[in-house]
Amino acid sequence: MTQLSNEERRTLILTGASRGIGHATVKRFSSAGWRVITCSRYAFPEDCPWEAGPEDHVQVDLADPQNTSEAIAEMKERLKDQGSKLNALVNNAGISPKGPGGERLSTIDTSLEDWQAVFQVNFFAPILLARGLLEELECALGAVVNVTSIAGSRVHPFAGSAYATSKAALASLTREMAADFGPKGIRVNAISPGEIDTSILSPGTDKIVQQIPMHRLGSPEEVAKSIYFLCSDQSSYVTGAELHINGGQHV
Repeated sequence: MTQLSNEERRTLILTGASRGIGHATVKRFSSAGWRVITCSRYAFPEDCPWEAGPEDHVQVDLADPQNTSEAIAEMKERLKDQGSKLNALVNNAGISPKGPGGERLSTIDTSLEDWQAVFQVNFFAPILLARGLLEELECALGAVVNVTSIAGSRVHPFAGSAYATSKAALASLTREMAADFGPKGIRVNAISPGEIDTSILSPGTDKIVQQIPMHRLGSPEEVAKSIYFLCSDQSSYVTGAELHINGGQHV
């Protein structure tokens, strides 16, 4: 098997990599030979079996614009050994605050601080990252994938109002970015997951599953495959799209 040089190897920067969809995405791209630079609020765990190690992990608090800017500078530095090329940026990190008993927060009872924090992580961080890494993406004719949600298009029984509206805004941002980044050779798309079998599922999800045409939850691996498709040459003429991954729940 031919060993690729640093400049030939494709690179992904992924936010929200520590669990669920993010963790599955790391494994999908790594298995295809990509270098994956992971981003999380937490330091690289010492007991993590992933062989890439802490040298390909960036600890960043996306709720803090200053810390996000500092992390972008660190990412740019780490990409220099690959000719400052970035093949893909996946904005997967997202937060959805809950009430004291884990209940959904509505437009009436969500605090201003929670609104601001949610939009900073779910909406502003993706555009800050994409703009901050614009030159590296352009150099590789790369791709950006924003992770939205089915909650962005309809009222969801568990997802809070701040989360839902931030994801709707991110879907709109994806279209705007596709128009602006397209002339630079960068494709920008979104995936909109429905009920995915992760550790953050809310009680009562089984009732929603009964209404899904495919009568089952999606798996993180199925979402990761779709992300990979949108970052690969197989989708070379796809931009400005939002791919629904929900077993037909949106129909």
